[in-house]
Amino acid sequence: MPLVIFLGYLIGSVPFALFLARQFGGADLRHIGSGNLGAANVLRTSGVKAGILVAALDIAKGAASVLLAIRLSPDAAAPAAAGLAAIIGHVYPAWLRFSGGKGVATACGVFLVLAPRAVLPAVGVFVVTVWATRYVSFGSVLASLVLPATAYATGSPRPAVIVACAAAALILFRHHSNFMRWLAGTERRLGGREASAALARATVRVRGAATLSQAPVSGSRSREDARPRGHGEE
Repeated sequence: MPLVIFLGYLIGSVPFALFLARQFGGADLRHIGSGNLGAANVLRTSGVKAGILVAALDIAKGAASVLLAIRLSPDAAAPAAAGLAAIIGHVYPAWLRFSGGKGVATACGVFLVLAPRAVLPAVGVFVVTVWATRYVSFGSVLASLVLPATAYATGSPRPAVIVACAAAALILFRHHSNFMRWLAGTERRLGGREASAALARATVRVRGAATLSQAPVSGSRSREDARPRGHGEE
């Protein structure tokens, strides 16, 4: 089992959000939008296409970790352990100083294999909540709370139910900053003007920093061009 847990963590820690945000927008996702390495932040900062692609890849890596464990280990608890490791890897990737996403899409992929009948109600809660409130974070929290109950109600294996509870607790913990913003009335809505304005300001700051880093070179060239030329120069 240790091998599948290690492999699950490695698979889960692949930061597709970071890679694709750079591919589509050229900016470091950790410094724009919410700073979160997840599909929702990619959606806001790099567009719908990039956001959907990141969500699909994060779901796929969660499912892959469980399928690999099923193939490699005869232990009945190994797939659930590998799935939890993948979620932890996504949330706390070692090569990004343990600062990753919030684990929602990866958890969806994990439970599509571990407890497929439990996923549909949770996804339904997520979709309805986001549609009604335009809060992706609110939909994610409610879906994560529904998942353990639906996993138990649909007769999922005990390891899957235990991991569903652990995943829900981790996802809730990772949304603590969202809770604070809800209370303060500053939480970003999907497509909200405030989020767009914040993103625009952050992008300007990133571009401004890049421009300033090149300023000495440009300035030296300007002074050289302005220097009076001698009679022998053309």
